[in-house]
Amino acid sequence: MRLTIDTETDTYEQAIAAVQAAYGMQPVTPVDWPEAPDHRPYPEELAADDLTHGWSEQLLFQMIAALMPGARAVLRRITDLGGVASYDDVQQHFAEHPGTPIPRYRIGGTLTSIKAVQRRVGPDRARPLLQRDERARLYRIDDVLVTGLQRAFALADVRPDLLRGESGTPVT
Repeated sequence: MRLTIDTETDTYEQAIAAVQAAYGMQPVTPVDWPEAPDHRPYPEELAADDLTHGWSEQLLFQMIAALMPGARAVLRRITDLGGVASYDDVQQHFAEHPGTPIPRYRIGGTLTSIKAVQRRVGPDRARPLLQRDERARLYRIDDVLVTGLQRAFALADVRPDLLRGESGTPVT
């Protein structure tokens, strides 16, 4: 028997159903599983235009995709808050987060992934994507980049297979 699953076009649900059918099992699809999308989006569909300081939506997605999951979650939280969040709010949110718990004393270390990835993926001589105001104890993202990050995170939600996993490697 030969079974072929196209990871570019088949959804997880379609792959599971194909394996079950190949072994003569009746595929049981849970009611809450989504239907396969008509169109599978790609990062190349994001805008390549310069938003500011060399950042484009495509570069922002590459940044998100390369981050460690904890740093990605923190960046997502700050983006969802409009690009500004206090240190205390971020620490409190993740100290009690059911899916991505990060102890208060580890937030700074978690965010080192953002600096490291920006050096590798980001545009040359760009300001930090996530800026820290030590005096005000705030994290800040330029307003123009917040919209680009929202679009990049929307793609990440649809294509988690393109993101770096817990083990530090892309999910395939």
